[in-house]
Amino acid sequence: MTQSRDIDVAVSTVILTLRRTASGDQVLSLPLVRRTREPFEGQWALPGGWLTTAESPVDAAARTLAETTGLTPSYLEQLYAFGAVDRSPTRVVSIVYWALLRQDDVDAQSAAHRASGRAPENVAWFDIADLPTLAFDHDKIVDYALWRLRSKVGYSRVAHGFLPAEFTLAELREAYQAILGRALDPANFRRQVESTGTLLPTERFRTGSHRPARLYRYDTDLELADHGPLGPEETSIR
Repeated sequence: MTQSRDIDVAVSTVILTLRRTASGDQVLSLPLVRRTREPFEGQWALPGGWLTTAESPVDAAARTLAETTGLTPSYLEQLYAFGAVDRSPTRVVSIVYWALLRQDDVDAQSAAHRASGRAPENVAWFDIADLPTLAFDHDKIVDYALWRLRSKVGYSRVAHGFLPAEFTLAELREAYQAILGRALDPANFRRQVESTGTLLPTERFRTGSHRPARLYRYDTDLELADHGPLGPEETSIR
């Protein structure tokens, strides 16, 4: 007869944003929390915490994310449940969520969190291509989130999570390049995204040192995410 073991349930969240570097490139970044106790004391980990009996997993993810980083995305999508037997010294299953945020939203929410006086000092942002050693199996979680993001970008409007309501095709291409990690031909990219039927041209233009660039927006009649048979009420933050 096998011996039963108690199983704890935790939640973690992968929050991704696009950050512009000093050289002008766009890079994927995410916040990490330095652990202050064992196991893995001193190592970096994804924001998260324990699931309580009084809340749903998505509400627990939103709560722990707000407590540690001050970030409050309007939508969290469940990424995966990680439950390898040896992923923690004790038996822990983690329900992982992910979300995309615009950099200006990150800056505003983070500033408000710091101004509140409740922001912990053990939170920092890292470029996804230059992460430190992560606690538990969080490196695998980040890899899976990046794989999911790159898989979705080809058939959904997932890049919208990084962009303002209206954007140029060059800005959209920059977001795709940062997600995919490679350069894209501008002419081919224009043909491909215009053929999807998800973009709507506006009558407004972005002006600057170059010739005016038309602003586009996504068709708001189309869902940002496919909720499947559960519907959005099962995956949205309450």
